[in-house]
Amino acid sequence: MKLEVFISKKGTKVVKATNLHAALQLPNEQYAKNVRKWLKEVYDFSDGIRRPSPLRDFARKPSNNPVIADYYLTVRLAKLIALNSSSKVKQKFANQLHQLEHEKVEKEQPITTNEVAEIIDIATKMGSVAYQAQSERRHMEVYKSKNGTAANWWQYRERLLGYGESFWKEGALSNKELAKGLSQRELLINVDKYETIRAGVVDYYMSAGKSEEEARRLGDLAKMFAEKLGLEILDDRNETKPAESRPTGARVRDLKTTKTQQALWAS
Repeated sequence: MKLEVFISKKGTKVVKATNLHAALQLPNEQYAKNVRKWLKEVYDFSDGIRRPSPLRDFARKPSNNPVIADYYLTVRLAKLIALNSSSKVKQKFANQLHQLEHEKVEKEQPITTNEVAEIIDIATKMGSVAYQAQSERRHMEVYKSKNGTAANWWQYRERLLGYGESFWKEGALSNKELAKGLSQRELLINVDKYETIRAGVVDYYMSAGKSEEEARRLGDLAKMFAEKLGLEILDDRNETKPAESRPTGARVRDLKTTKTQQALWAS
């Protein structure tokens, strides 16, 4: 279960109580009892030992469900709840929440007309597979220079782009026969061809020194523009033709890759 993190209007990182409860693998039937206990328990906050305060440490999440009450919890409170729980996976999520707690939230700046034009231009260029691959290589070089090795590059990049296990199982890998022998880029085209443009734009901005959050935001905008403009994905490394997904049961062979490229993109 993935722990979803949201940013409030004030820039505070929060998680939903229902999501935290599920991630900790606590019994569903105990949710109502547990959440009441969470909000009345005493914790060691940075400003002292106290109970959670409404609108400071948590807030009621608006919902049409009169039975199940949900709450937004600050990552600090969520971490303390996790550590105080009986969950067998509490350390994993407590570590994740601890890291999130100490990451800075960049204030999102309004996008300008010039930036819109730039993103559309880059999105259009990312319709070229060669350009996507170039941006990816540049991003990998930046990663290597920062970490001294590219050993964990693919795990890092999948996390950056949000390609969790469910992304593959519910999308590209849902049809194992269709997915057999395909490169990662080919798999992405079966899920959503414009996702390759988003990935390329994220690579481009990461190699230019943008933060992960900003690069993802610009990548999302580029994908939206690409969809609105109906851009084609062209494999111009060998020949110029649209790289389109095939109906279920057909093998995708649009993107012809070398052995090296196949190795790089193997999932």
